[in-house]
Amino acid sequence: MPPTNANLPDINLATPMAKAAVLIEMLPYIRKFAGKTVVVKYGGSILADLSLRENILQDLVLMKLVGIQPILVHGGGPDINAMLTKLQKEILFVQGCRVTDQETLGVAEMVLSGKVNKTLVAGLHKLGAKAVGISGQDGGMITVRRRRLNGVDMGFEGDVENIDAGLVKSLMKEGFIPVVSPIGMDADGQAYNMNADAVAVALAAELQAEKLLYLTDVQGVLTDVMNPKSRISKLAPDNVEALVEMGIITGGMIPKVRYCAEAVEKGVTSVHILDGRVPHAMLLEIFTEQGIGTMIARSIKQDISEFQSPIPKVSTVSTKGVA
Repeated sequence: MPPTNANLPDINLATPMAKAAVLIEMLPYIRKFAGKTVVVKYGGSILADLSLRENILQDLVLMKLVGIQPILVHGGGPDINAMLTKLQKEILFVQGCRVTDQETLGVAEMVLSGKVNKTLVAGLHKLGAKAVGISGQDGGMITVRRRRLNGVDMGFEGDVENIDAGLVKSLMKEGFIPVVSPIGMDADGQAYNMNADAVAVALAAELQAEKLLYLTDVQGVLTDVMNPKSRISKLAPDNVEALVEMGIITGGMIPKVRYCAEAVEKGVTSVHILDGRVPHAMLLEIFTEQGIGTMIARSIKQDISEFQSPIPKVSTVSTKGVA
């Protein structure tokens, strides 16, 4: 369910003066981030919403126009599941992670590197941007190792072993927005499906990105899942594991926040968990003082005791079709 108007930032653009005020507020942020790289991970349930897709692509185009270098990494788990269902193919998950046999891999490649990737590229071109769709296989960008989860062979599911961002850098230099599908390959050229969150972290770290933005279907990290006002606006990466142990972060939010902390540890300046259902969430987070999500950054100093009493309820993210 999308957030209600009561949960959205109080921004009234009804008058020309209000619109001008927003533009003025953006100016210092445009100066600050011009020329910087921003990696955006987009997937899950919000990927299927056409109106949200238009907003997200518009944000990417605007970032490009003001001098930011955006890169889009996408998932597509729900689309994979829909195609597998249509083909009457069993869908198998172990501990929330997909098990991929040869047939499922073929479907994943077709859906991710084909349908989803090219749809996003076409949408960016429609808005006037230059975009190129690639996968982790192109240019040998992502080398993977076969995933085993607690001793269980996950089939053709891979984890990032090495990343070469040379192709992405070349595309950005030529003015393109790279749109990356999470399909990699091993040293023998065998394709593997990958977790798009992990791909986004690896790429952002390799490029030493200024920001990594995760578009999700929640308002950020919440201390009370029933209360959107309980959002943690800033989170120190050193506090992540403590909050997991305290029961404040659990479920699907655990891997998401751990990926955020990993990205920061590997040199990304800041990582943001945003509600992609909010129109133009990325612009609100990057170009306004208020912000709307949860930011994780090395610069944040935070006393863990502020979360200890009382122990809040858990914040989760949708885990339908991890991608």
